[in-house]
Amino acid sequence: MSQPAVRVIDVVKRYGALTALDGVRLEVAQGEFFGLLGPNGAGKTTLISALAGLVRPDGGRLEVMGHDVVGDYRQARRNLGVVPQELVFDPFFTVREMLRIQSGYFGLRNNDAWIDEILASLDLTAKADANMRALSGGMKRRVLVAQALVHRPPVIVLDEPTAGVDVALRQGLWQFIRKLNRDGHTIILTTHYLEEAETLCGRLAMLKAGRIVALDTTEDLLRRFASHSLRVRVVGGADLAALGGHPGSGGWWEFAFDRYVEVEAILAKIREAGVDMADMEIGASDLEQVFLQLMQAA
Repeated sequence: MSQPAVRVIDVVKRYGALTALDGVRLEVAQGEFFGLLGPNGAGKTTLISALAGLVRPDGGRLEVMGHDVVGDYRQARRNLGVVPQELVFDPFFTVREMLRIQSGYFGLRNNDAWIDEILASLDLTAKADANMRALSGGMKRRVLVAQALVHRPPVIVLDEPTAGVDVALRQGLWQFIRKLNRDGHTIILTTHYLEEAETLCGRLAMLKAGRIVALDTTEDLLRRFASHSLRVRVVGGADLAALGGHPGSGGWWEFAFDRYVEVEAILAKIREAGVDMADMEIGASDLEQVFLQLMQAA
């Protein structure tokens, strides 16, 4: 069995009285597309910063491809590429110059062929000689992705990579990231777009107040925690609360259920109450339900 791409062992990080990470333990296998979810302040960015060596933990250990991020920092950092949440860039260089400088940080010379490939994959070729400060926010975010990839790291961390990005760019970015994952790169994603995590990630960890409250495959989390929903729109403003319904807008009421055989029983109760239905729809379970349930319960 191959070593994990990332190993986090009982990591603790405190800022004064605030405990940002409280004994976090997880492993990410090589080749996984792994999601790290949680509300603001849950500890996601602190964990990524510790993994990148930007923050030193107060306890525990972190490894990237078997290399300790403190004791073997050089090799750990060489195996990791991080796309930060903030738009950090030097305004005095062109896109190509930025990528050449980034290559130099890792001792890479004559890296232009790979830089050209990254530029083409991220649709940045036309902007290669443009100054960084002249780029739009979406273009700057693409450059951050390119910077993280310039040394060909096997592990790539994406911290809110599509925040403030338009739909077309988001789709193009995910197409490229999926290709990297198919080519064997391990991807770790943090995002507030839960539909992205549900679509892309095979496994998820959910953090709250510095602790992991759920760690499982996306499929199993949906199966264990999420309910399906039956939504009905009633005629005449009838009240279905006594039947277990939750009111929505426009005359809609929602009923949660776990198995589809329960739908007929719900509809029978509505008919027996003499309520006329104008419309009906069934919604599948989604990650947002799981997330809200776990955050409220933890």
